[in-house]
Formats: sequence, C-alpha cells, structure tokens
Amino acid sequence: MHTKQIGKNLIQVDLCTGGYSQLISSYILAGSNPVIVESGPTNSVPNLLDAINEVGIKPEAIRSVAVTHIHLDHAGGAGALLKHLPNANVIVHPKGAPHLIDPERLWPSSQSVLGYVSEVFGKPEPVPQNRIIPMTEGSIDLGDGGKLSIIETVGHASHHLSYHEAFNGGVFTGDAAGTYLAECNVVVPTIPPPFYLEPALASLDKLIALNPSALYFTHFGKADDAVNRLKAYQEQLKLWAKVAEEGVKAGHNLEQIRSRIIKEDPAMTAVEEYVKGHRVLQKTVLENCINGIVGYAERKLGKPAS
Repeated sequence: MHTKQIGKNLIQVDLCTGGYSQLISSYILAGSNPVIVESGPTNSVPNLLDAINEVGIKPEAIRSVAVTHIHLDHAGGAGALLKHLPNANVIVHPKGAPHLIDPERLWPSSQSVLGYVSEVFGKPEPVPQNRIIPMTEGSIDLGDGGKLSIIETVGHASHHLSYHEAFNGGVFTGDAAGTYLAECNVVVPTIPPPFYLEPALASLDKLIALNPSALYFTHFGKADDAVNRLKAYQEQLKLWAKVAEEGVKAGHNLEQIRSRIIKEDPAMTAVEEYVKGHRVLQKTVLENCINGIVGYAERKLGKPAS
C-alpha cells in the first residue's frame, strides 16, 4: 500500500483515488488514541482501510476522524468509513455537519461543480447524527503527550477547519493553503466558487502565527518551509484577485483572465502543461479555481465577466 511515515506517530496515506497517485492524502496519527485526518472520498475508503490495517492499527481503536471540510475529496467517504470504525466520531465544522448527516443536496451540487470528477470521488453516504461532533476550536487528545488542535480557517469554504498536531508541530491544511504539486514543488490555489478572499487571508494569518514546522496538504503530502509557503500563498491569492478584478473591469472573458493568470503567476507558468495533462487537475485548477476568483471579483465589483 501507499503509506509513508513522515514524522513521529504520523503516517501519510496516498489514497490513489480513481487510480491517481499523489492526488489525495489521508493521514493517520498513531499512538494510544489514533486519529484519522481526512476520510477522503467514498471510492478510496477501501484503500484507507487497507492502510490502517497495514500500519497495525485496529479499527476499533480509532475514536476520531477529523475532516477539514465537507467537499467530496476530503469528507465524502466519512459515512462509508465509519461503518468500519465502530467507535469513531467525525469532527467537522458546525456549518458542514448537516451536509454529512444528509448529503442529498451535497451530491448533486458536487456533480454540478465537479462534473466527471465527482464520479472519480464517488457518492457520499450519510454519517449518523449521533456520530458527529461539531467544533470550531478545542483539541483532541492523541495520547502519548500529544494533542490535535482545531483552528477555524474559512475562505476556501465557510465551514473549513485546519488542525495542528503537537507531536511534530505541523498543520493539516485541507484546502486553506492551496494544492501542493510535490513533483514540481509548487503550490497552486484551491479556490472554487464561492471563494472569499479576505477571510482566506485572515485564516492564513492564523496558520502563520502557529509557526508550524511543516504543512500536510490533502493535495498532496508534506512540505517544509511552512511559514514562507503560507506567506507566498497569501501573495499568490492577492495576485489572482488583482488579475481577476482588472479582467472583470475590462470586460474580459474567463479564457482571457485564465491566460493572464497563467502568464503572471510564476507557479502557474511552471506547471501549466502538467496541470493541463492531468484529468482531475485540469477541471479543478484551470476551471473551478478560475471560476472561484472571477466570482469573487464579480461580487466585489458588482459586475459580471463577459
């Protein structure tokens, strides 16, 4: 299986969703009170269960599944996963909890936004209400002197959480700090509509204040030089917003705004061909995230793009 120890009591799992490696990570915090961070989507739950078995953790020992937000690639598999973890509850933002309990609206909405990518992830199953723990702050005891602290980091979504683990001092960022393309050592924005720039920047300030030792991206993997990466991501979001606002003011269409973002953002220039050649990333990064930043500019200016 695709497990990798990346720190004390910390194991990264490549879920290989839809056969794509280095697309979605779950993480296992091992120890006397093991915790799963990110269930991942429904279609890769069997791979996560294999990973739990591979590292020698008994499913009944797991008490918490901490998800950053309810989007399919992060929490869509929570309902299916809990069927195999008899003692586990799901930690989720209160605004996201109703959609895990009853995902009937989440699924068609995800299909509309993600198109064929939603089928790669799979349809979510309900999470029993009595197994949901809504939280925006506090911590989870990991045992062995460790804890997992909860930080509200909205912007990417209105129900987004990040988690700071005490064993190594790193942060599970969900989508609050972008997508890390490890093969290229580049971060690109993860900002589907509706995206809110100011809260996203404030959330990054919260993560910077933690002075984390590393970032654990759901997409994908561990990255060092954490504080500089978070600051660089703030500047990248501001650049995208500037280009989008100027494009909307000038009456440019989505393709024109996309082209200018790729030209002016060195990270996007570096990975343009890589992203275009990836069936999932071309939909999420080049389409959904451009729509997200243009939607932000349209709301701010009160003017639709062409």
